[in-house]
Amino acid sequence: MEKYNVYAARLLPKVDYLGSGHRACQGCGEVLAMRLVHKALGKNTIVASATGCMEIISSPYPESAWKVPWIHVAFENSAAVASGIEAGYKALMRKGKYPKRKINFVGYGGDGATADIGLQWLSGAMERGHDMVYVCYDNEAYMNTGIQRSSATPLGASTTTSPAGKASTGQQTWKKNMPEIIAAHNVPYVATVNPSYPFDMFQKVQKAAATPGPAYVHVYSSCPTGWRMRPELAVQIGRLATETGIFPLYEVENGVYRMTHEEGDLRPVRDYLKPQGRFRHLTDDLIDSIQARIRQDYRKLQLKVRMSQEERDGDE
Repeated sequence: MEKYNVYAARLLPKVDYLGSGHRACQGCGEVLAMRLVHKALGKNTIVASATGCMEIISSPYPESAWKVPWIHVAFENSAAVASGIEAGYKALMRKGKYPKRKINFVGYGGDGATADIGLQWLSGAMERGHDMVYVCYDNEAYMNTGIQRSSATPLGASTTTSPAGKASTGQQTWKKNMPEIIAAHNVPYVATVNPSYPFDMFQKVQKAAATPGPAYVHVYSSCPTGWRMRPELAVQIGRLATETGIFPLYEVENGVYRMTHEEGDLRPVRDYLKPQGRFRHLTDDLIDSIQARIRQDYRKLQLKVRMSQEERDGDE
């Protein structure tokens, strides 16, 4: 369990750079995550936001809930726009036309904008080495356009384009592992975060922003509407995601893996699946196969962490 400290909580920034009055659904885990991300980033931040839930709820023309420079761009190209902004400011600073100071250049999108139609833009920005942070808010489907499946939709989940029924058990493929895909680009920093563990999340976002070069943060973002669950369960379901090993919390810093929250004995995945209507059709056999795959992937991650530790010990 994460160790909470009441004094540390009082030291977290009180300013919200995403203002109240937005139109997020009741119990939206994604907007909670976004508030925490921007508390960590602070005011010296410029955002390129892909089309998605957070764009829809925060920018109804002619109003905006944002208190930092924020640019709405196409579904697929927030990473390209953020990298262009970074390159432009860097050129202005080099020419003396803009004072040199630390600015957080941030691109973000949902899982569809990141893992599907925006993957090549994101890959290019990471490969070029821009000093920027990319944040994926992963609610595991295209939620703002009607709950269609994405490549980040987990096996067995029922969506409007992978419906469960007599001829189908829902999503047919395993969830794409975006943190590992970005880690394979050899970028300086990759992390998974979960708003149900706010201090871990806050520290990682700050580390991502402070890291020279590209950084990638993958955010667990529960969606009561698309996941067919009670809105008051947003924080609890996030806890269950990590406690069952479905969404482990770790970071990859210059190729070195480190678990930031490790469970002793993983809880059964059934505890996580049961409260969500999108999984209510799953049979015991399918749940058992999901359980086996989760434990296998968790062991692989633990092995990478141990190998990283052995390498560090050997270097010392």
